Amino acid sequence: MKFVSDCSLSDTINRLKNKTITPENLIEDLCEKLETWDTKIKSFLPEKNRRWRLHKDLGQLYNRFPDTEKRPVLFGVPIGVKDIFNINGFETKAGSELPSKEFSGEEAEVVTELKKSGALILGKTVTTEFAYFHPSATCNPNNFDRTPGGSSSGSAAAVAAGFCPLALGTQTVGSITRPASFCGTFGFKPSFGRISTKGVIPFSPSADHIGFFSQDLQGAEVVASILCNEWYGQIKEITSKQVFGVPEGKYLKQTSLEMLNAFNKVINNLKNAGLRIKYIPALENIDEITAQHNIMIAAEFAKSHQNLYGKYKNLYHPASSELYDKGLKISELQIQQAIQGRTIERSKMENLLAENEIDILITPSTLSTAPLGLHNTGDPAMNLPWTYLGLPTLSIPFGFIDDLPFGLQFIGRYYQDESLFNLDKKLVCTKNRF
Repeated sequence: MKFVSDCSLSDTINRLKNKTITPENLIEDLCEKLETWDTKIKSFLPEKNRRWRLHKDLGQLYNRFPDTEKRPVLFGVPIGVKDIFNINGFETKAGSELPSKEFSGEEAEVVTELKKSGALILGKTVTTEFAYFHPSATCNPNNFDRTPGGSSSGSAAAVAAGFCPLALGTQTVGSITRPASFCGTFGFKPSFGRISTKGVIPFSPSADHIGFFSQDLQGAEVVASILCNEWYGQIKEITSKQVFGVPEGKYLKQTSLEMLNAFNKVINNLKNAGLRIKYIPALENIDEITAQHNIMIAAEFAKSHQNLYGKYKNLYHPASSELYDKGLKISELQIQQAIQGRTIERSKMENLLAENEIDILITPSTLSTAPLGLHNTGDPAMNLPWTYLGLPTLSIPFGFIDDLPFGLQFIGRYYQDESLFNLDKKLVCTKNRF
């Protein structure tokens, strides 16, 4: 069984602007889909009187922006927000059994920015516990027996199902790119630090990235321009001048044979379509990078949860407790080496890309399509190094393997996130079936 539905952000923006749909009707349409299908998909946290609250919020939005000619770009667009973001008027539980009072605080800056741009909060989306690996009950809209990925499970599933045209997520290892690929949506993770994490429950401050999901690239760019610091817009005037790199070696060989074959066929098709693609040896030290990243996030998770764990140890899932215990055993020297390693590895990668005149790297977004079952959220191995290095990534839905979606992961240069939104149309419109 599956349920996926169109809900393009750019189309929604245009329809609202051109008055082919009213915000009131949009609220009703999305709530109708949500109430009919989310009892199975479980992408949003339950909320009593959601429709009433949304119409009340819309009334306040009209009062803030009475002039129809001066309304912001996201006016009337309902969005989903992962339940580790604080939102005024909503509880935050971080996917846990802990009391919400422990996570109360000022509203997340990104939420406030989206509200200033006219967005309405459709609701909180489901997350794995503390944005780690313990899975939620959310299932994949493409196949209810498959995981949607994690930890931004609900946000990815909600966008894929068409419950909302935009949903916020976070990535500390692979929590945006992986669920975007599994569910068949666009998933953007910016350069580290380019989108504020203030008001978001921390996992690992040295690795936490704020990002989002959408069904279209044009809509994603609108949101990136709102949330990213110092957005410059178009970098390259002619997209055909972009040079794409494929990182050969140990890193790429982590993928399943099925995924690797599909990826190679897609790359050959893109080369035949005229894209400039180079193969370069890269990330031969992927095991070391993985180890350093895991040391860093475990140690910082333990520090972030030190006070809470002492009070609520019995409420933590064993997976979270195991990570906490692991983090406590890491020395301060190990932590500092892992944090410093980010800069060292990023510089090495930047030099490699510069030497080979490569603008953007291309890899599979995931090792495979969405695994069967809801007991785990899949392996983030294809995403971890880019999170550790803090480079911007964009997962684009690129086709299907046995009717399950898969994405390609595009990795940009540090703080050149804009390049990911200036891609050749061949990279966005192509859909392949294997």
